[in-house]
Amino acid sequence: MTAFLLSLREGLEAALIVSILLGTLRRLGRTELRRFVWLGVASAIVVSVAAAAGLVAAGIELEGKAEQLFEGVLLLLAAAFLTGMIFWMRRQGAQLRVELEADVRQAAARAAGGTSGWALFAVAFIAVVREGIELALLLVATALAGDAVGMLLGAVLGIGVAIGFGILLYQGVLHINLRAFFRVTNVLLLFFAAGMVALGIHELVEAGLIPALMEPIYNINAILSDKSTLGQVLKSLLGYNGNPALIETLTYVGYLAVVGWLILGRSRPQAVSQSS
Repeated sequence: MTAFLLSLREGLEAALIVSILLGTLRRLGRTELRRFVWLGVASAIVVSVAAAAGLVAAGIELEGKAEQLFEGVLLLLAAAFLTGMIFWMRRQGAQLRVELEADVRQAAARAAGGTSGWALFAVAFIAVVREGIELALLLVATALAGDAVGMLLGAVLGIGVAIGFGILLYQGVLHINLRAFFRVTNVLLLFFAAGMVALGIHELVEAGLIPALMEPIYNINAILSDKSTLGQVLKSLLGYNGNPALIETLTYVGYLAVVGWLILGRSRPQAVSQSS
């Protein structure tokens, strides 16, 4: 579920970006430049897959405390990226279309002036690779928190659905309330990020780098073990731990309280533009 939602969210953002770029070229009557957009998208995908493979390879080579340190830092870094993604879409989402259209117009003007369309390639590559690198980091962190096979299946399904939505949006067949979609997913991603923070702190406690303060503060594994199927699902989704240390609980609750208030308590209406 976590991998599916993350992939759907990031994939839909990437699909929106591509549809905006292609739609702008269509309105400008410069459809011959579309190949530079697709080349930029393809290059961004290759870089993102390579980044994911590199993270996985680095983790496989480590053992013991080094592995715990790697996993802890990666989970915390993923939580930071996830939090930044929520804030970015909340603050900048309304200007996404305007900024991308301006970039495309400038790139198309350069191409019309006799230069190549590589400026358009750069626009597409930079816009999409940001989403791809974030997704690669988040998916690897999700795999550390749960089932790697389930993560892969969820990622493929989420990206597939996002591509389908993107095609329908570009063709004008589908109209969805993107503002409502991103608002709901922001809340879900907030809990996912809190879980990653708690799991990251847990790994650093296991590595002996952070004091547990009290370990455990409770133990309900007899009721719902974090090794059970349901426990693993909850761990992947929410960072569930049947016998957490005090520092884990404090960081989990503290993250939800502070970041939740910043995102929800100070919420301001934002309109996320739909692609044509």
